[in-house]
Amino acid sequence: MALALHLPVVAGGLQPYTLRGTPPVSPPAGVKFNRIAYSAAHVVADPLAVVDPWITCAVDWDATIAYRRHLWSLGLGVAEAMDTAQRGMGLDWPTSLELIRRSLEAAKDVPGALVASGCGTDHLVLDNVKTVDEVIAGYEEQMAAIEKLGGKLIVMASRALARVAKSPADYERVYDRILSQAKQPVVLHWLGEMFDPALAGYWGTKDVDAAMDTALGIIAAHPDKVDGIKISLLDKDKEIAMRRRLPAGVRMYTGDDFNYAELIAGDGQGSELFHGQSDALLGIFDAIAPAASAALGELAQGNVEKFHAILGPTVPLSRHIFAAPTRFYKTGVVFMAWLNGHQSHFTMVGGQQSTRSLQHFAELFRLADAANLLEQPELAVRRMKTLLALHGVEP
Repeated sequence: MALALHLPVVAGGLQPYTLRGTPPVSPPAGVKFNRIAYSAAHVVADPLAVVDPWITCAVDWDATIAYRRHLWSLGLGVAEAMDTAQRGMGLDWPTSLELIRRSLEAAKDVPGALVASGCGTDHLVLDNVKTVDEVIAGYEEQMAAIEKLGGKLIVMASRALARVAKSPADYERVYDRILSQAKQPVVLHWLGEMFDPALAGYWGTKDVDAAMDTALGIIAAHPDKVDGIKISLLDKDKEIAMRRRLPAGVRMYTGDDFNYAELIAGDGQGSELFHGQSDALLGIFDAIAPAASAALGELAQGNVEKFHAILGPTVPLSRHIFAAPTRFYKTGVVFMAWLNGHQSHFTMVGGQQSTRSLQHFAELFRLADAANLLEQPELAVRRMKTLLALHGVEP
């Protein structure tokens, strides 16, 4: 049978598995949303480049931009050069800027295409950074380069700032400087330490509630310069608490890859329109793009049950992809793109395809099938068998 294979199981050995083989729900052409929805997009490595893959970044630009066109065709925006694109885990700043340039250029051909681009300090050598002023200068360098291209900024959390800041006041000084000179409203970015251990204690404290107070204070001082804030803490209660306290007109972009369905649907309890629901800026949307688009289209039509019926089954897959160590989630995202035929190989920048086990991939495969996320089931089976063979398993 074409849709059958043997997969490893935790108890040991192999067990037969037959796919359901139901492809994703297809959103209608021109689907419209009542949420802003960005997919943080991955990059496709160039496996034929003559480089040292742990040291030098080589990108297949055609395949990378083609995937962004795929996301735009589904009505999703692209959050460019973020951690999903392996920013800080293989994708350096010069390559990130080239990615941003190419993405913005491609977006000109797509009516209504949304692009927001990651602005950080990752070009700084951490061991050499000693002062907050150096962090400010680092942000300003990337900010100027992206704005010169006409890009909208996502002000990424800074490892350098987390390293040198002595108190919340240092964060306030940095963000006051950056926001004051932004040419258009930015998206702030709060990435929890589960995504990046170097960001522990961001906003000047390990107390999440106190950190939230600092971030909210910064936003309140510049509400006209902040489009919204993306938080990735994997704690839905913290996200809901924060979104209810945001100034009028400032959005909460969920980055919670464990609880996104209910956070996007919302609770309707906010005092301001945006604050009873979350918009989205999610890495998982890269892996579940057709389902995400179809579900958001149903939500916009008021079909909340259909929204949950489509998106709910994707949550177990997302929780698996983002399981600890969470920072290795990019491997699962790229694996899904390979299974679904959006790239010809399972090779990643920095050799990151090696960060998850065969057991992890086998369970990911089962969960993707259960969520109706395998776009070409027969191709997915062939590629899963290839991976098994590479690990010495005859499927």
